[in-house]
Parts: sequence; C-alpha cells; structure tokens
Amino acid sequence: MDSNLKTSLKSLHANLANAGPVDEELLDLLRQLNGDIQALLERGAAPAPGESTTYGLAERSQELSAKFAAKHPTLESGLRELGTILSNMGI
Repeated sequence: MDSNLKTSLKSLHANLANAGPVDEELLDLLRQLNGDIQALLERGAAPAPGESTTYGLAERSQELSAKFAAKHPTLESGLRELGTILSNMGI
C-alpha cells in the first residue's frame, strides 16, 4: 500500500488532535472513513472474495473536506490530500 497514504493519515490525525472542538457528526464520519481505510491497509490492495470493497473512499474524503472547509481549514486540506492519494490509487 502507498506510503503516502500512511503519511497522510498520520498527518491528518495530528491535525485533528490540534484542531480544537469538532462537530460530533463530522467526527463520526471521520472515524468511519478511517476504519475503512485501516481495513484496506490491513488486507492489502485487493479484497478477499465475497468481502465488501471500499470503493468511494476518495469521494467520501473529498466530501468531508468540503464540510470541514469553513471551521477547520487545516483539516480540510489534509482530507483533500487524502482524497487525492486515494483517487490516484484507484480507491
């Protein structure tokens, strides 16, 4: 799996820790996205037969970046970068 993805996730976690209060709904969406990305990293690039895919992770991260744009611009840029990496990976 792309090391840029892992680096981007670490950076996003650090920025989130320093962002101050974040809306609980957005935090839940971030947790879900993070869980899906972690599952992808654990299993490698291809899902096992019958296992659900994580198609749309790039789009989901882009949607979250738009939601964070006004209140947390540092998180927005990290999510946008994450979405670009996922998109470039075809995820």
